[in-house]
Formats: sequence, structure tokens, C-alpha cells
Amino acid sequence: MKVELLCASSILTAFLAALALGMLMVCVVIGARKLGVNPDNIATPIAASLGDLITLSILAFVSSFFYKHRDNWYLMPLVCIGFIVLTPVWVLIVKQNPPIMKILKFGWLPIILAMVISSFGGLILNKTISKQQYNGMAIFTPIICGVGGNLVAIQTSRISTFLHMWSTPGVLPLGMKKFWPNPCSIFCTSEINSTSAQVLLFLAVPGHLIFFYIVYLVEGPSVPHSKTFVVFYLLAGLVQVTVLLYLAEVLVRLTWHQALDPDNHCIPYLTGLGDLLGTGLLAICFLIHWLLRSGAELDGISEPVSGPP
Repeated sequence: MKVELLCASSILTAFLAALALGMLMVCVVIGARKLGVNPDNIATPIAASLGDLITLSILAFVSSFFYKHRDNWYLMPLVCIGFIVLTPVWVLIVKQNPPIMKILKFGWLPIILAMVISSFGGLILNKTISKQQYNGMAIFTPIICGVGGNLVAIQTSRISTFLHMWSTPGVLPLGMKKFWPNPCSIFCTSEINSTSAQVLLFLAVPGHLIFFYIVYLVEGPSVPHSKTFVVFYLLAGLVQVTVLLYLAEVLVRLTWHQALDPDNHCIPYLTGLGDLLGTGLLAICFLIHWLLRSGAELDGISEPVSGPP
């Protein structure tokens, strides 16, 4: 029963979430084009932010429905068998569109590897969440991972759009011939992709400060809020975004050189790396804050003991 419930809920949730997000993205891109706004700046963060919310909401509704009707033994196997039977139909439909067929053939590997990379971040969170020195880490993890993932997804889409406009797959422009460019050329020049990287990097600090303030208003003193922790938290966010933006430039160049679409192959890897890097840096941030606080408490205890009677 549990296996049937899990399989039916996950399959139906994946179908409904993909349908809802696909329709939403089409509407967002068309609306952005009509308003004269770059869809790369809007569609990518909306997909990244609303993807989890929509998927979890649908999963909660679908799993509750199947659990209430668990006495109907045929319902959940029927859903699983129905989707298996429909698979050849979807493949035949996709064959009518060669670009989509290419995604169906080669788009699975980045998604699966991204899930594996992201799961290591989950392991870090699972090992630390129950320990006292990491109290509050579960609240900040989605924030640091979400901010980094959204910013790098925007940059990846912008670089990919730039290459689609000014080059052909397999051929890199003259200024992007190096696979491992100098970081200064990415963050310190007036070139269009460098300018967008600078803007996104500068958005990391105010973005984290806003979310940090919201968390403090909701949770109160139960989360770390000292100046030292805030500094280390912002530093962790900056390091994460800087590394991701540099890797975005590298991966886009490598995939474009292989005549692959960076939107399909780079964004999953980078968001997975964002989760792993964000969770790891956040754990280090909490650990350093706990060590500094413990050292200060020990100094405060030892001073009266060593003083004169």
C-alpha cells in the first residue's frame, strides 16, 4: 500500500506540476515579450521559486486524496498503469517536434546528476540539523540556496540568449574562446555578460539582508542574530554567488562548444551545485559562530576565577 501510494502520488504530481509550470512559463514569456521586458530576468526566477511551491502543494493534495481513497485497491495501480500506457503516445507526439525530441533524448542526464549533487546538500543538512550548534540552520538553508540558484539561473539564461543571438552552436564568439576565463574578465569589465554578473552579485547582499530581517521578525531571538553571524552569513552568500556566477560562465562555454543548449544542460547542474555549496557554507557559518560564542562564554567564566579575591 505504501509503495503504491508513493508511486501514484509522485507520478501524478510530476505530471500536474509539469503541466502547470509549463503553462505558467508560456504565459510569463509571452507577457514579458509584449511588455518589452527580457524574459530571462523574469521567467527563470519565477520557475525556480514557484516550482517547489507548486509541486509541494500538488503533492500534498494528491497524496491526501489517494490516502483517503486507499480502500479502493484499484485506484493507485490504475493511475500508474495508465501513465505507463500513455508513455508511447507522448513519445509519438514529441517526435513531431525535433528540438523537443532532442531534449527527451539528452535532457535526463543533467537533471539526474543535479539531483545527486543536490542530495549531498541534503545529507549535510540532515547531519547538522539536530545538533545544538546548528540551531536555525533549517530556516536559512532554503534562503541561501534559493538566492544563489535564482541568481545563477538568470545569468545562465542571459549568457545562453547572448550566444543564441550572436553565434551558432559549437562556435564560441571571439571574446569567449577560453573555457577557463580570468575571473576579472567576468566581474570587472564593461562587457554585457560581465555587467549582468556584477549586478547579480551586488543583489546578493541586500537580498539576503531582506530575507534575514523577515526571518528575524517571524522567528525572533530563536535564530542567531548577532552582528558576527550576520557578517559571516553575508560572506557565505557572497562566496556562493561568486563561485556560481564564475562556474556559469565556464559551463555555458563548454556546453555551447559541444553544440548543446546551455539552458537545458547548465541550469540543473548550477542549481544543484548552489544547493550543495549554500548548505556547506551555511554549516561552516553556523559552526564558526558557535565556536566564537563558546570561546567568548569561556573567557567570561574564567575572568572572575582568575581575579583577586
